[in-house]
Amino acid sequence: MKTVREIEAELSAFTDIDALSASPHAADGRKGVVKLFERHRRRLEKEAALREKYAAMSRYENEVRQTAQVIAGVDEAGRGPIAGEVVAAAVILPEGFVLPGLDDSKKLSLKKRMAFREIIMQEADYGIGLASVEEIDALNIYQASRLAMERAVADLGEKPGHLLVDAMTVDAGIPETSIIKGDAHSVSIAAASVIAKTERDMRMEAYDKMYPGYDFAAHKGYGTKDHLKALDALGPCEIHRQTFEPVKNMILAR
Repeated sequence: MKTVREIEAELSAFTDIDALSASPHAADGRKGVVKLFERHRRRLEKEAALREKYAAMSRYENEVRQTAQVIAGVDEAGRGPIAGEVVAAAVILPEGFVLPGLDDSKKLSLKKRMAFREIIMQEADYGIGLASVEEIDALNIYQASRLAMERAVADLGEKPGHLLVDAMTVDAGIPETSIIKGDAHSVSIAAASVIAKTERDMRMEAYDKMYPGYDFAAHKGYGTKDHLKALDALGPCEIHRQTFEPVKNMILAR
């Protein structure tokens, strides 16, 4: 009779829940084996659910691919903060690319976001675009976000035939589809959201060292209670958006 450790190694190799259920270990009544079997059954159920979700999130890509082979997802990060640039990303996932668990970057853990960032950057064509704090103040955040998106598309290695954009339009002279909550409904936009968010977060972590006292690494420029407290004590720095409250009133009160 095989040991529980030997059975654990065999169960870990299963990638299909039907094959697992058909294995002789399903009838092993030993308590340790029963627990192992249930754990791996749950693992395979979760993996199957992630694959199904990925397939569902690929429907826009599958529809557009009937008329355009090169599809780029476009998203931005940083519209809401009171400090720092807005960062956009455009991603062209290769046909056949599968990354179960890919989702809106805000729903992913930091560890998962960074792991997915590495995979996407290794296997996909991607572009990154920024709109500076000065451009945000001059144009408004909506137009600055569009500018960052346009720059991200221009930064791609290949010109896409169609854009899938998260709740906006880029107007870059390329056919496009705007999708509400696109980062949760399109794998290409979700990939772009991962790149955009991780890129912006890393920039804010770098600013934390350049402008000590504001704790940019923690709040990433959002108007948290601690950020507002630091802002009140130190005043605005170079990367604070002067047209955003309460920064605007602080500047006017000088």
